[in-house]
Amino acid sequence: MVRKQKCDIAIIGAGTAGLSAYNAAKKSGLSVILIEGGPHGTTCARVGCMPSKLLIAAAEAAHRAQNSGSFGVHIDGAVRIDGREVMARVRRERDRFVSFVLDDVRAMPQTDKLQGTARFISDGILGVGDDIEVHAGRVIIATGTSPIVPELYQALGDRLVVNDDVFEWQDLPGRVLVVGSGVMGVELGQALARLGTQVQIINRSEGFAHITDPVVHKQACQALQKEVDIRQNVDVLTVQREGDEAVVTYSISGGPVQTGRYDYVLLTVGRHHNLDSLALAKTSMPLDERGVPKFDPATMQVSDLPVFIAGDVNGRAAILHEAADDGWIAGTNAGRYPDVQPYPRRAPMAIVFSDPQIARVGQSFKALEGSSIMIGQVDFANQGRARVMNRNQGMLRIYARTEDARFMGAEMVGPDIEHIAHLLAWCHQQGLSIPQMVAMPFYHPTLEEGLRTALHDTLARALP
Repeated sequence: MVRKQKCDIAIIGAGTAGLSAYNAAKKSGLSVILIEGGPHGTTCARVGCMPSKLLIAAAEAAHRAQNSGSFGVHIDGAVRIDGREVMARVRRERDRFVSFVLDDVRAMPQTDKLQGTARFISDGILGVGDDIEVHAGRVIIATGTSPIVPELYQALGDRLVVNDDVFEWQDLPGRVLVVGSGVMGVELGQALARLGTQVQIINRSEGFAHITDPVVHKQACQALQKEVDIRQNVDVLTVQREGDEAVVTYSISGGPVQTGRYDYVLLTVGRHHNLDSLALAKTSMPLDERGVPKFDPATMQVSDLPVFIAGDVNGRAAILHEAADDGWIAGTNAGRYPDVQPYPRRAPMAIVFSDPQIARVGQSFKALEGSSIMIGQVDFANQGRARVMNRNQGMLRIYARTEDARFMGAEMVGPDIEHIAHLLAWCHQQGLSIPQMVAMPFYHPTLEEGLRTALHDTLARALP
């Protein structure tokens, strides 16, 4: 027998966006039901941001120990990396971060939560599992994404892993092929290599960590290739399993066929929206060519319907703070509906936690191509603080509008570049010009002085 429940707002998905939407919607005083079909804990805490940074932290510790000789600090004997201890700490601390999210979920009123896979029966009516029907005045879709697994690789069985699986390893493997040189491929590939795994990264194009500036792209590839075997323009021909090995044949730019043997193939070729099980065809929602409901990113509303879509599932920006903002806007507007309001978005910012780090702020080089811009730069090879730390590699490129020297964006690779990226994101959000940015204080000796050099270089290129 089907049990019917009524609520003002139903939220499908209890990840970062869904939880943010729930907290915002509750402030409206309306009744809210949060529906989750899988484990609670968010993608970031379980399989994304936090466990990957735990693995990277272990890799950085190993790298520092192995490379201290340049400072005259010598470690007697070889540095020993215990893979089981590394992975045990990753899982232990990962579980701790997840527990904080679970505590928040447990604190919610029981009447606000449903466990089960949701699907649309019609507009405003959701089936949850086999025996519950939720009738909602407004719906928020926050179902997230899942890793893409091309059919070519599925014959590998448990020799095939996605980034979600890496953190369940009990020990570090000997040989790994990373397919894809996006953010996760670069981060995990370098971390595993620093921890003693033989790593090869392949990519079907020349794309690398979503860099669009060719100068920064070249510097980033050169820096990472010192530690990891990175091969681009690769066409994978066959994939098969032989015993406990994954055997992959491929060619580079149409060249001779090569064969590699690995303990695991780690796929990082992208993620697909979790919408297929929602039966969106039974609703009146307009869909784009990807099958994603068409929405306004300023309001998160789908068309003029009482439906909102938030987080990674909408394909706008798979970044935690963006997902949280999506959820807040969706939850607030669901509570206000039909008085839906647009809300300003934060300055775009993305960071890759490789070493050197890679980042992009504001508009990318590709987005600005063809515009009237001036570009300033600094090479970290001779930057004072970078040389002090013996981490002097990288390039920062600043883009400013020619007509008024307004800061438009930047792409960069360099030591601890996350900090400079934040400063630039704040400047972009404030709409500052290059002269205004140059007037800010810069302490000596810091990496931020490299930013000042790039800003002065930008001004030097201004038209008289």
